[in-house]
Amino acid sequence: MQPQIILLKEGTDSSQGVPQVVSNISACQAIADAVRTTLGPRGMDKLIVDDKGKAVISNDGATILKTLDVVHPAAKTLVDIAKSQDAEVGDGTTSVVLLAGEFLKQAKPYVEENVHPQVLVRAYRKAAALSVQRIKEISIKIKKDDPSEQRSLLEKCAATTLSSKLVAHQKDFFAKMVVEAVSLLDELLPLNMIGVKKVTGGGLEDSRLIAGVAFKKTFSYAGFEMQPKNYVNPKIALLNVELELKAEKDNAEVRVDSVEEYQSIVDAEWKILYDKLDTIHESGAKVVLSKLPIGDVATQYFADRDMFCAGRVADEDLRRTMKACGGSIQTSIQNLSESVLGSCQKFEEIQVGGERYNIFTGCPQAKTCTLILRGGAEQFIEETERSLHDAIMIVRRAMKNDAVVAGGGAIEMELSKFLRDYSRTIAGKEQLLISAIAKALEIIPRQLCENAGFDATNILNKLRQKHASGSMWYGVDVMTEDIADNFVGCIWEPAIVKINALTAAAEAACLILSVDETIRNPKAGEGGAPGGGMGRGRGRPM
Repeated sequence: MQPQIILLKEGTDSSQGVPQVVSNISACQAIADAVRTTLGPRGMDKLIVDDKGKAVISNDGATILKTLDVVHPAAKTLVDIAKSQDAEVGDGTTSVVLLAGEFLKQAKPYVEENVHPQVLVRAYRKAAALSVQRIKEISIKIKKDDPSEQRSLLEKCAATTLSSKLVAHQKDFFAKMVVEAVSLLDELLPLNMIGVKKVTGGGLEDSRLIAGVAFKKTFSYAGFEMQPKNYVNPKIALLNVELELKAEKDNAEVRVDSVEEYQSIVDAEWKILYDKLDTIHESGAKVVLSKLPIGDVATQYFADRDMFCAGRVADEDLRRTMKACGGSIQTSIQNLSESVLGSCQKFEEIQVGGERYNIFTGCPQAKTCTLILRGGAEQFIEETERSLHDAIMIVRRAMKNDAVVAGGGAIEMELSKFLRDYSRTIAGKEQLLISAIAKALEIIPRQLCENAGFDATNILNKLRQKHASGSMWYGVDVMTEDIADNFVGCIWEPAIVKINALTAAAEAACLILSVDETIRNPKAGEGGAPGGGMGRGRGRPM
């Protein structure tokens, strides 16, 4: 008898063949089940408590999967596609996971009957390519030259995104706010130019959009109360300079022989500070912002001269102020000239909830804006911020790609019908597999029905009949427990969301199907290698 050849380290876990593919598929379905109920306007929210005891309440597929600590290697693929969908388009993270899970579920019986995974993969790739092509054919282009029409399109897309979130009741209020915010940005639509500040207290409707920069009042010293809190057309100095006295012991060792010498050193130090302050005052700046602290002497000096100052301003706030008001951040005070100072029409400090906020409005180069969100609980405001992030991403996408399709399961039913018809025209195994994908696409409308507590079979039969007779924008209407033409009902989504979701889901499914063996190396110290597990003072006899 041949001796057994040991190739891998002892304790290595390896499993292969058909059972391995089936177990990977089951793991992915478990992930899909985790977010299944969050889909759509009637979706439920998940409360996830992490290891530090912090609770996150969320409805966003990507947030839920990021917060879950997934260890199964194949199931991590689904977490990754949810993240990529979130980064690329912002919305549709739940649908992408559901689609991938359903594609795999439809493939499971074929894998068990020993259909070669590569046959499945080829059919899936073909179906995905056909679907994307079909979306491009039937999506409806919007005229960009009419600003009011484009604006209403963007608001509808934002409202569709928000309708499945916690803030669904105020979706019209927030949709307008988001579109307003995005239209304030420049051509590149940079996300970091939309600042979001959260203030607890008040109602959601108290949230406001500021066309300019707003940040929380910084830590301030005595004398701050004397400063005016309201300016019209002020000049703004942005500094990265410390305006306070340093204690000598930190900075230098000085040997002195007499009191006079010591006095002259102290005087010199004060003189340096006052020279800096005089330079700032003479430059004509009325508002002084610095990243580093501004001490009490400086605060009082500015107050006497009717100037406003704020020290320890967060870096991103300072950068946004620079973008909005012009000017540049100075690291020394030697050459403060008109050219490096910013300006805005109005600066004021106002009370928002329990906080005071510094607000710059009417900025000349204003390519930035700030959303101040209000709400009861902290988790609630955070969820609002995530929802608005999704809506902002969607509006950005819709601005760049002007094709839209109807949501609410309409486009999925149309693709399902298209693939089913196509599968009947080809022979061979692909016919079965493509019609299996056509069936998998129905998961979206089916899940929308189940989450709303409708009879899914009944509604899907109605939808199939409508789509077969050529009404291609019919989808689930959650409000009336029936089907409706979702294009007329203004449930619109950018086509790019659906294209991205389909390609990502199909790729993930192909990836998981083409894996037939998992080899997991033993963790260090699990006893596999000789001497493992003996370290760190735990040397027990073997």
